[in-house]
Amino acid sequence: MRVPLLPSLTRTAVLAGLLALGSSAYAQDGTIYPLDAPAEPNAIPLGTGGVEGQTAKESWFRQWGDPMARNVSTATLTPFLPKPGTANGAAVIVAPGGGFRWLSMGNEGWEVAQALNAKGIAAFVLKYRLQPTPDSLEGLKQSMERTFAAATPPSGAAGAAPPPAPPRWDLSNQLQDAEAAYALIVKRAREWGVDTTRLGMIGFSAGAGLTMHSTLNSKTMKLAFIGPIYGGMGPVEVPKDAPPMFTAIATDDFLFRGQFGVVKSWFDAGRPVEFHLYQNGGHGFGLGNPNRTSNRWFEAFTHWLDVNGFLKPTTGSGSSPASPPA
Repeated sequence: MRVPLLPSLTRTAVLAGLLALGSSAYAQDGTIYPLDAPAEPNAIPLGTGGVEGQTAKESWFRQWGDPMARNVSTATLTPFLPKPGTANGAAVIVAPGGGFRWLSMGNEGWEVAQALNAKGIAAFVLKYRLQPTPDSLEGLKQSMERTFAAATPPSGAAGAAPPPAPPRWDLSNQLQDAEAAYALIVKRAREWGVDTTRLGMIGFSAGAGLTMHSTLNSKTMKLAFIGPIYGGMGPVEVPKDAPPMFTAIATDDFLFRGQFGVVKSWFDAGRPVEFHLYQNGGHGFGLGNPNRTSNRWFEAFTHWLDVNGFLKPTTGSGSSPASPPA
């Protein structure tokens, strides 16, 4: 989710971001464009059911050139496998962000998967179920405008109270989707050249929230490592067997707000943790935006994987690569 990069975040921009954990459908200029749904020939339905109260069909739009999906009621998993001879056996579930209202499938899904493939890592993009939004794009914009108006204080309002916390959804659907994705990868691990002891999860914004929620609440997922990228920074209760964590965020990201809670929680629990706080980058930078210090996070992440032994080659790993939808 690419959020406009500003010299400093205005309160309105912060509230807009808080609404969607990084608004990618309603930016400063409000410009969004309809997009025909891509074919997604490699997407595998996870069979986890639909969304209660969902009446609108899944639809897609484009902003800043990025394809985004909304009203997703059928979860899918799309494998992206390294070229034969380059796979090392490591694998990552990739969870795009979008405030649980849409999914930034391009810059936080397919592009990340392809970058992982280039490092010999199998990637699996999870298109998880979402909260319903109005059927039309105009209806989507109007509903967001009403929410922004209600949340924005009057001009010149005194006080420096922090912005309200992001909305908290019931993530039972999304957790089921993540668990089903994990189970499918384990089931087809030999076919896909995956070493299940080196199967992790990375997520962005809301996807980072799902990654953390899965880590803290799933009874079936045994993730080898996690990478919540520009997710919530509040403290959590860390399981004794919590996986090593790599996390990154920028100081000008509205979700940072000077918090280090999740990092301290991992540290206090005695679990391996690596934290990168970047001077700038805003929210939703994906693999990177021009001239921002956060652009090197992916290089740091894969180096961290390598140093921790997750990229040690496995004999016999490899499969044909998948291509992103057009």
